[in-house]
Amino acid sequence: MSARQITVLGLESSCDETAAAVVRLSLDAQGRLAGPGEILSNRVLSQIELHAPYGGVVPEIAARAHITHMDGLVRQALHDAELSLEQVDAVAATAGPGLIGGVLIGLTTGKALALAAGKPFLGINHLEGHALTVRMTQGVAFPYLLLLVSGGHCQLLGVTGLGQYQELGSTMDDAVGEAFDKAAKLLSLGYPGGPEIERWAKDGNPEAYPLPRPLIDRHNLDTDSGAELACEFSFSGLKTALRQKADKLAPLSDAHVRDLAASFQAAVMDCLADRTRNAMQVFRMLHNLSGEIPLVVAGGVAANQALRARLETEASTQDYCLCVPPPALCTDNAAMIAWAGAERMAGAERMAGAEQVADAMATPAQARWPLADLTA
Repeated sequence: MSARQITVLGLESSCDETAAAVVRLSLDAQGRLAGPGEILSNRVLSQIELHAPYGGVVPEIAARAHITHMDGLVRQALHDAELSLEQVDAVAATAGPGLIGGVLIGLTTGKALALAAGKPFLGINHLEGHALTVRMTQGVAFPYLLLLVSGGHCQLLGVTGLGQYQELGSTMDDAVGEAFDKAAKLLSLGYPGGPEIERWAKDGNPEAYPLPRPLIDRHNLDTDSGAELACEFSFSGLKTALRQKADKLAPLSDAHVRDLAASFQAAVMDCLADRTRNAMQVFRMLHNLSGEIPLVVAGGVAANQALRARLETEASTQDYCLCVPPPALCTDNAAMIAWAGAERMAGAERMAGAEQVADAMATPAQARWPLADLTA
């Protein structure tokens, strides 16, 4: 095998961002990843203004926007990359998990483009896109611990290779991004809630109101069941406590809102830090790892600067190094989907040879698709 490059057009439409991107992966003569990837183009059209009046994503509105804009974004992404469709090696699109109407639009568009151009098609798990982004941006090697935090997901996973994802813990109720959105709506702040809570919390007192830290006292790491409990999340009780405190303080002044936002954010950060600290210990024990291990944080909530600062401190105490993609690549985008497709292409080539890479035209759209279900 000689050194080569794989160039993939990626499409993303799982929620409220319509996106298209072209990414290039480089392999050395042994077929191994040769450093970070190259983002040739990355077009993202946000739908925040469409959904803001409702305080959350409306699936039908999102699907209509994807239909309206996807074709144009594909043309722009190819133009930015100075490539034609015939010059890419494959087309990749999100096949799930996500809002099924939106997933169907991107998936069908990707299949049609691949079929028309005679290119291989890859149906990509949206969460795998997030999980592998740091390999595109920083060339992070396996294995690493992943904290995946977004509007719909809150998970801790051990990543030991492509398609090798071991769930260590997840949320029992709300995802952390969902909790931020609900808290912001409760405080009559804007949408999306995470950036609004962070903005108001900067001038607030995080110790003003003693909100609960669900599950933070569970630290039994000696058994399999104990390890699972030590890495689980729960945010619904925290959200309820915030509502009860806000009701007692009503009508809320700006000072109240700042302190409530700061107190809520501090409680969320404590929960995330505590669960991640446990997971760092569990991951090291499960795989008998020594030395410094990457702690990767991905998903939209990874853009929160307070979370980055807190986890950087936690990582250093456990001999981990914090790795976070640039903020623009933490939120949903197509570059991560293209990159995951390129990694899948490279993995298939290593196993079967370039001329035998399987096509995935039969890949269905899936509203639910746990990352731990994937295989290499």
